[in-house]
Amino acid sequence: MTAYRAEYLSPFGPMTMVSDGEALTALVFQGQKYYEQAVPCQARDVSLPVFRCTTEWLNLYFAGRMPKAAPTLAPKGTKFQEEIWEILRQIPYGRTLTYGEIAARVAARRGIVRMSAQAVGGAVGRNPIALLIPCHRVVGTDGSLTGYAGGIEKKAALLALEKDRATRNGR
Repeated sequence: MTAYRAEYLSPFGPMTMVSDGEALTALVFQGQKYYEQAVPCQARDVSLPVFRCTTEWLNLYFAGRMPKAAPTLAPKGTKFQEEIWEILRQIPYGRTLTYGEIAARVAARRGIVRMSAQAVGGAVGRNPIALLIPCHRVVGTDGSLTGYAGGIEKKAALLALEKDRATRNGR
């Protein structure tokens, strides 16, 4: 697969966007955990419509407005990871879910008694598309900020940004 890349300078540090030419396949903070797996070393720097759309989305997000139109996303993972990432996309702006709540949703969907919250955590941690697939909105059972590939400081800052803007906008 041919991979393309572009850079975005966010208020929380530089990010790398990756595409297959049509859809966004990765959006990661530079230097974060699993960065090398998300950004192929042979990716070529180019300007693509998906990168322009992603940049517009990110500009609105960081300006405190929830973007309506998102770029086409094509994260690649196992079937289980992709199932978890789809649940993450449903977490509303300014809200959080726990790993246990996500595990309970998966168990209910599958008609099983329970699902491992640790397995969910593993899938959340491998999310290749930050912010658009909002893995930063997943917290521990007690509300603690656990596990974020971009770093706990970024997770705390992103949640604070969303909470502040959601409060000001009456959400």
